[in-house]
Amino acid sequence: QLFNSIFALIFLCVTGTHVNCSPGPLEDVVIDRYDIPRVCPREVQTGDFVRYHYNGTFTDGKKFDSSHERGAPFSGQVGLGRLITGLDRGVQGMCVNERRKVTVPPHLAYGSIGAGDVIPADTVLVFDVVLLDIWNTEDKVQTRTLSKPESCKRLVEATDFIRYHYNGTLLNDVPFDSSHSRNGTYDTYVGMGYLIKGMDEGLIGMCVGETRTIIIPPFLAYEEKGYGTVIPSQATLVFEVLMIDLFNPKDDIAVVVKEVPKTCTRKTVVGDYIRYHYNGTFQDGSGFDTSYQRNSTYNTYIGMGYVIQGMDKALQGLCIGEKRRVILPPHMAYGEKGTGDIIPGSAVLVFDIHVIDFHNPKDLIEIKVTSKPEKCNLTSEVDDLIQYRYNCSLMDGTLLYSSDHYEKAPITTLGANKVIEGLDEGLRGMCVGEKRVVIVPPHLGHGENGAKGVPSSAVLHFELELLDLQKGVPDGYMFVWLGDSPDPLFPAMDLNKDLSVPLEEFTAFINIQVAEGTGRLRPGMDAGGIIKDMFNNQDRNRDGKIVAEELKLKVEEDSDKARHEEL
Repeated sequence: QLFNSIFALIFLCVTGTHVNCSPGPLEDVVIDRYDIPRVCPREVQTGDFVRYHYNGTFTDGKKFDSSHERGAPFSGQVGLGRLITGLDRGVQGMCVNERRKVTVPPHLAYGSIGAGDVIPADTVLVFDVVLLDIWNTEDKVQTRTLSKPESCKRLVEATDFIRYHYNGTLLNDVPFDSSHSRNGTYDTYVGMGYLIKGMDEGLIGMCVGETRTIIIPPFLAYEEKGYGTVIPSQATLVFEVLMIDLFNPKDDIAVVVKEVPKTCTRKTVVGDYIRYHYNGTFQDGSGFDTSYQRNSTYNTYIGMGYVIQGMDKALQGLCIGEKRRVILPPHMAYGEKGTGDIIPGSAVLVFDIHVIDFHNPKDLIEIKVTSKPEKCNLTSEVDDLIQYRYNCSLMDGTLLYSSDHYEKAPITTLGANKVIEGLDEGLRGMCVGEKRVVIVPPHLGHGENGAKGVPSSAVLHFELELLDLQKGVPDGYMFVWLGDSPDPLFPAMDLNKDLSVPLEEFTAFINIQVAEGTGRLRPGMDAGGIIKDMFNNQDRNRDGKIVAEELKLKVEEDSDKARHEEL
């Protein structure tokens, strides 16, 4: 019965129950687990290696040793006779960060011999221990995913180059390093010996955007040497890793087509000039640039080195209106150096592109007739006066301006530089009532400078309808003969045959020519004013009438001076 009582008392002491544990001489170690972590994934077992701090005292509280004061924790293997027997037993079952008081009787400590002048013979020793680390030679790298994107199209493989953030701690949660505090990712190749072995192994299989914990035993980390003053010898390392970026040096650009127009008559080629909108992000989704925010497209030539190599390649083979995502590896973007504070070194870039328009500097206008009258005997040409209806849009359908916005449709003379060159050309050869679509490249439109409401280097889409057509006369002429003029001219002008032609008679003569289709006045101008100017040009002596001699002299004079004479 006495034996049973002593056994029960020892059991209570070992399990950490606080009782008066001094009934007599100690038979075994007494353990007081006075601070136990809430989470204890692993307990010390025989054969494990441990690292712990301790204070060693006698039962009266007098200290005889302390790893804290030496600044170096104790490291050793448990259960193989390398520690005093009582301490070997006393640390078994401990958790990392657990604190316990281990009371060791003399026969499980230094016995009747003691230890030099420090520990007398037959002395009970008390160790206050905090466990810092635990590992075993059979351990492997442990990984645990904390969060992961829903979509993971690519995993880290050996020889990949990655960019990641990390927080590094020892197994007892003491931090030793963090990329976050440096505000810069750690960039390296995987599986090529640039990292400690355990990290090389623990990073394999991660996705961009994934967060995982990697626990690395000492023999796969910094082993006995440790690392400076931050990582002690034989330390288990815990990394919380966030994967930011990954690529392989053999990667080409990756293209994901998101939207293609139903009709695509032409695709971009080298030498084309393109206008496009884009959103630029990193692989983790964080943005670095967008053309939309500037409310302005990015404009450039394709395949001529004006943009980064990957973009030059990605912009080929696109349709107007197409949307695609392109992923550029660093060696086809800004490389190891990055650019400024915006794009870090070795960053994979993701661009979501929307093509607004493109053209080639050699392009001519494109004409597509959409409607044409059955009878078309008269078509527009240079010098004609026309009235037309139009809608002008960008190639993405954005309406810029329309004749419907005005009370009256515009009137212009073709070839007189009254409208942009491409539109002037597109209005030629039309019948009244004809409708057509005309595509005007920028160099035949508003050019690189654009115009009010028209972006720089914009391709323009015109919907045209010819409403009216008046045949014209060459530039500089007020009247032209549509065939041979009367010869001799004066008798034909002298309608009443009185050998003189006043303004009224001259006016009647010209109007007869126009009416009979043998002559034409410049359209769009006051006919009376034109005829009066023509009359005054022939009335040399300003007496209000033209006689045959004046007409003859005028013709000769004009011929000598190489001046133009309508009649």
